Amino acid sequence: MDMSEDDIAEKKYRSMLPGPLGVLDTWISKAEAFILASGVILMAINTVANVIGRFAFGESLHFSEEVNRMLIVLVTFAGIGYAARHGRHIRMSAIYDALPTGGRRALMIFISLFTALVMFVLCYYSVGYIDTIMGRGRSLPSTGIPAWWMYVWVPVGFAVTGIQYVMTAYTNMISKDVYLSTHVVDGYKDTETEV
Repeated sequence: MDMSEDDIAEKKYRSMLPGPLGVLDTWISKAEAFILASGVILMAINTVANVIGRFAFGESLHFSEEVNRMLIVLVTFAGIGYAARHGRHIRMSAIYDALPTGGRRALMIFISLFTALVMFVLCYYSVGYIDTIMGRGRSLPSTGIPAWWMYVWVPVGFAVTGIQYVMTAYTNMISKDVYLSTHVVDGYKDTETEV
């Protein structure tokens, strides 16, 4: 299987931030990639084991649903930071595409800063939500794990994503090009179609 240029760039990601921030950003990128890959693999193994247990032995794994719920939360909120880092977020760009480069850059700075603000506000409220769940003392019925542990990745994911958008805004402020993330330049690639 051939890897696309984007896949190769993601695999060799190195932060463009100076000094210790660049090292930290690169480490976070590698941790996100590991979390996403291992989370998806663990969900698949858990689900297959549950199906085998149900049909081969007549018994489901009683903890399977809870484990998959925890992994879905983990993958979702680690994934939003990963998508922001690699410019893979969904965009509606009809007006944006019609603007000249300077207008696109200004709009991207505004979009990035506004999105970062939203992410930080959601981070704040998710910490409050976790605090509420902790106060109730609930635990998951099958595993006995405190329920708030399942949601720890929510504020972490929002915070990392907010930071990524702030860095994208900064990159656009100091650059002549328009960047979708700190290292992904905006533009369309010409692709050949087969007839």
